[in-house]
Amino acid sequence: MREIFMGLPWWVKWIAVPVIALVVFGGLIASVVGFVIGLLFKVLVFVALVGGLIYVVRKFTSSSTSRGDW
Repeated sequence: MREIFMGLPWWVKWIAVPVIALVVFGGLIASVVGFVIGLLFKVLVFVALVGGLIYVVRKFTSSSTSRGDW
């Protein structure tokens, strides 16, 4: 593989080959990146909802116990 690229100009190795790879695998790369970003967003929403639920439950349980003390 190295011998194949040795005789080629620099612009073929560093510009043409990556551009061809992006054209061929661009859809796959975009779908994987989109999936990962979507998954991270869903995890962030899940963490926010669970954190909000824990906050609300602790708020109401602490206020209900303080009312019971009265």
